[in-house]
Amino acid sequence: MPNISEAKIAILATDGYERSELRKPLEHLKGAGAEVHIVSIKSGEIKSWDEDNWGDSVAVDKLVSDVAVADYDALVLPGGQINPDLLRVNEDAISFVREFAKSGKTLAAICHAPWLLIEADALRDRKATSYPSIKTDMINAGADWVDEEVVVSNAIITSRNPDDLDAFNAKIVEEVEEGRHDREIKAA
Repeated sequence: MPNISEAKIAILATDGYERSELRKPLEHLKGAGAEVHIVSIKSGEIKSWDEDNWGDSVAVDKLVSDVAVADYDALVLPGGQINPDLLRVNEDAISFVREFAKSGKTLAAICHAPWLLIEADALRDRKATSYPSIKTDMINAGADWVDEEVVVSNAIITSRNPDDLDAFNAKIVEEVEEGRHDREIKAA
């Protein structure tokens, strides 16, 4: 069981991420002592979406094409509508999410970010939640969708929206400290 202060965590995002869904986990995990990297499909900075307009930016630490699952103890996927929609059509991003799902390590997605879990076929026969507008997508991908603030299925964590961030962040720390989980990714 790794202590969170010894953990290395990737946050995968690109332009259009929901500001609070990246910033709050980043601050919470760094505050707990974890080493956190912003991983993206582009270098430089990525710009947030903050409620109804573009927000501030965050510096990208690494390109997704240059990282490996073995480098990290957990992967966090912030939502927003734009960010996961851009990531789910990028093969490097989906490959990273798919391999993370197979690894048994902590994988956390909030809001619309479960679209990436759908694309990676990581939700079949798992209890999960998301932003309500993608409920049908989740069900069609084989998830047992529920309307709860945080849902965990073998270290795959899902939450609905920014109001759930406290529970989401606490669950990431808890699952990282529990260590790797045996899980089978069920193919269609």
